[in-house]
Amino acid sequence: MLSNKNIIVTGVGKGLGFDLLNKIISYNGYVYGITRSKSDLKKFKNIKNCRVFLGDVKNKSIIKKILKQSNMDKKVINGLVNNAGERQRTKFDKINKKKLTALFDTNFFSIFEYMQIYSKYLRQKKTSGSIVNIGSIVGNNGFSELSGYASTKTALIGLTKSFAVEMAKNNIRANLVSPGFIKTSYFKKFRKKSKLYNWTLSRIPQKRWGRPEEVTNLICFLLSDLSSYINGTNINVDGGWTGS
Repeated sequence: MLSNKNIIVTGVGKGLGFDLLNKIISYNGYVYGITRSKSDLKKFKNIKNCRVFLGDVKNKSIIKKILKQSNMDKKVINGLVNNAGERQRTKFDKINKKKLTALFDTNFFSIFEYMQIYSKYLRQKKTSGSIVNIGSIVGNNGFSELSGYASTKTALIGLTKSFAVEMAKNNIRANLVSPGFIKTSYFKKFRKKSKLYNWTLSRIPQKRWGRPEEVTNLICFLLSDLSSYINGTNINVDGGWTGS
């Protein structure tokens, strides 16, 4: 599905990002990854068809470095997945402007800048590209103590849709994938909170948490040419939570 496709993925050190990197490679794609944790770099020593860079997505020089490297490698970057993000659980009255700004810097402003830089690169190359932003069902639904986080994810919906409309004439697409509760690295710890875990199950019509591949397969589809007429959408992967 992704043969000869070269994809930039942020936040590949763990969780959904790590699973996505491996999924793209399994579909014969090549990944330029970004992780901010030096300890996570060792995970990629024996993984072929990827090059992982150490850095924080708030520093836009990282994506510029990758684009420069891809030119040296004679690889055209066909897609960008903005996966890196931070979750902040704080009571509404305790959220101050400094904390909110810091959250937006990672979850929104860095993505905005990466989309600007990448779309300019595509226009210069006169080639098409696909961007997938990772949102959350928290951006669509009300959740207690997640007002700041929800605000960043809701802002991503508007950004993705407006970008998609403006860039369609350049054959540049953008879509948003909004996962619900997925069995990534935090699942085991979360499950120990039996009351909270059982509450999530009661809200999910399918009565289970999703598997990482149920999200990453969709992302790969959106990066591929098979989804060439899908643009400006927000797709919830939540077992029916939003629909209920």
